[in-house]
Amino acid sequence: MVEHDTQQHLQTVTDSLESGGTMQISYLLNGALPAQDVARLLESSPPKERRLLWELIEQKNEGEILQHLSEDISTQFLKEMDTEQLVAVTEQLESDDLADILQNLPETVVKEVLASMTAQDRSRVESLLSYPEDSAGGLMNTDTITVRPNITIDIAFRFLRRHNSLPDMTDSLLVVSRSDRFLGTLPLTKLLVADTDASVRDIMETETTVIEAGAPASEVAQLFEKMDLVSAPVIDEASGKLLGRITIDDVVDVIRDEAEHSMLSMAGLDDDEDTFAPIMHTTKRRAVWLGINLITAFIASYVIGLFQNTIDQIVALAILMPIVASMGGIAGSQVLTLVIRGIALGHIGAANTRWLLNREIVVGFLNGILWALVVGALTAYWFDNIEIAYIIAGALIINLLFAALVGTLLPITLKRFGIDPALAGNVILTTVTDVVGFLSFLGLATIFLI
Repeated sequence: MVEHDTQQHLQTVTDSLESGGTMQISYLLNGALPAQDVARLLESSPPKERRLLWELIEQKNEGEILQHLSEDISTQFLKEMDTEQLVAVTEQLESDDLADILQNLPETVVKEVLASMTAQDRSRVESLLSYPEDSAGGLMNTDTITVRPNITIDIAFRFLRRHNSLPDMTDSLLVVSRSDRFLGTLPLTKLLVADTDASVRDIMETETTVIEAGAPASEVAQLFEKMDLVSAPVIDEASGKLLGRITIDDVVDVIRDEAEHSMLSMAGLDDDEDTFAPIMHTTKRRAVWLGINLITAFIASYVIGLFQNTIDQIVALAILMPIVASMGGIAGSQVLTLVIRGIALGHIGAANTRWLLNREIVVGFLNGILWALVVGALTAYWFDNIEIAYIIAGALIINLLFAALVGTLLPITLKRFGIDPALAGNVILTTVTDVVGFLSFLGLATIFLI
């Protein structure tokens, strides 16, 4: 439904641009559509149309729209603004959203923007910028409502009334000591029905989920999923002081980004790859990945070249050998994808790796037997040569076993060395299954047929 609406709006914008009318477009961009839909509309437009649309957006709306754009596109717009424009655009943003935007700008520009802020706001943003973007500290928002444990519920209500409005996703108040050390939470559901004469200490919850600022964003997402959290306090590891809180909307972004990262990395693309990026920009990004794949292709070709005499004598081998490599590649990719997912979800560790490896080897062997019988029978019928049928069947079993072994151990090993398995795993796996496939098939043919 969302995609359908976006395409409808995109068609409306395209028709209006072609007719030279901008009134309807301006109406859509500056009030009729929410910021999320405007961002989606910008991301769905080619560069020239995108530039025209951005110029029609009023400055007061730019900040909110920027935080919903992909990093690649938002950075393009931000880099074209001077400091005065940046300050005007970002002054309405929450501290965590502002920090996300500033992390994509040159340091000199960041300093100028921070210098233009009030001392309190600058301190908040600087504290967020001190943490990695993919950590709990980088995700958190410093906009929290805190209370002391010794005040009464009546005083807490009066305190809340003075705020006029609560921060988004507020499901509880955070209880802290005079030194800002986190003590517990006071859920709004308890607050609303509590005796006004009772103290916060009497009804607060001390057994609550807290997140240390240095925790990786992926662990935060897993914790929210496991505990069904709406928000969670973030504390300093050493002092236990409250630093801020993480809300479910930020966690949803993490989950979406990780899913996009895994999908795009396996094709050698950046997380924030712009679908409508300019030609040269896209060419440069993809050229690197193509170059890496070219190297692996030459490795596989070198292995084939070692058996040139064998292939020259038996032409059927040249026809059949892609089957062995292809089957190994598919089988390995299935295992690789499963293991990468398991690592991302925290399901795989030292305690269960051996069991998983044994399972995959057995599965690979059984699939190898099954498809070896099928391919062997077809080969014997096609070429009327039972020896080639036996050889391709044996090579297929060998390659599927190697695919299971490498598909399981490769991502675990890469992760241990700090290398992203989604980015590097597929290239290495394809090289291994190609080399082993060609080597086993042509090697067996050389031994038994030549």
